[in-house]
Amino acid sequence: MPIPSALIGDHISAQSYHSPSSIPHGILDFLRSDSLVEGPANIILPHLLKTIEKERHNDPLPRDQLWIVCQRHGVLDFVLSCTEGPMGPYPVFIFASAPFSQLLDFDYTRPAVAALVHELLGAGVSRERVFSIFAPEPVTEIFAAIWSQVAGVRLARSPKYYAATFTYCTAKSFINKTMTVLDGFSVSLRAAVDRDVPVIAELCQAFSETSPPFLLTFERALEEARMLVKDGQVWVHEIRHESGEPDIASIVAFTRVSTNVAAITKVYTNPRWRQRGCALRLVRRVTKHLLKTKQAVVLYVSHGNPAARVYDQAGYVGLRGNAERFPGVDRWLELGFDTDVVELGHW
Repeated sequence: MPIPSALIGDHISAQSYHSPSSIPHGILDFLRSDSLVEGPANIILPHLLKTIEKERHNDPLPRDQLWIVCQRHGVLDFVLSCTEGPMGPYPVFIFASAPFSQLLDFDYTRPAVAALVHELLGAGVSRERVFSIFAPEPVTEIFAAIWSQVAGVRLARSPKYYAATFTYCTAKSFINKTMTVLDGFSVSLRAAVDRDVPVIAELCQAFSETSPPFLLTFERALEEARMLVKDGQVWVHEIRHESGEPDIASIVAFTRVSTNVAAITKVYTNPRWRQRGCALRLVRRVTKHLLKTKQAVVLYVSHGNPAARVYDQAGYVGLRGNAERFPGVDRWLELGFDTDVVELGHW
């Protein structure tokens, strides 16, 4: 079903780019103009910068890369990505330049999202490829309604895959406290090395079981763990009781890194080591490490997740029911489409 042009309006334009280097430099400059923009753009920007580098060095690119830039009266409004990473296709991601309060205006957001959907279909993206959409909450809801109608694919039976708050930590907000260790225990907080891969894989697989439908077999988790260690994107909290063998209690991964911002993308603690402060200790250490070279560290925390208290204690802002005090601390939502029709990816 085509989208009526009247729904989009002549003041909104959308342009597709299959080659990352063809995206206008002005768009890239805006996305990394400061950490308040680059933070929410982190869902798109790091992969985009990586593919630009690959293209520059004539390295093979993942297949089926697509970015759509939407402008209103010539000013950047939204950027949509439909791309593929080393573990498979990503969801459709959408970055919005407008503040969240403006995105709540249906008459403002719907025409631009309609333009994105129109361009997505025009670029030949199949309905099987769009397995989920992740964006600021009102953008996701509007995209899902329009896509379901025009692509003829309904939402999944339990469509709410991920409902989360976007938050960030800066050098100013970071809380650097030394934590005591229980008597008889010693800890080591460090970058992971090759010998850690099997245990990291176990924890990656267990993490995936908390994030249906994106489940990993142990073989796929092993592939992910090897990649994280090779790329230097995962730290471990090693713990030892007296003279016993060391064990990895927690992992923290940070797989999306751009010019001024890094994102913590995975935090998981082995259940047998919980309630000992391991996650907070490691999140603080990794955040401190990343802030040496970045203006901000960002992450998403699902609504109602007790981990929000951990992030709050490390200095991530807006998690005390005070999100309105911090620009950009907003609600994001991932909705999934009918799993009998789509082909699931991974992120």
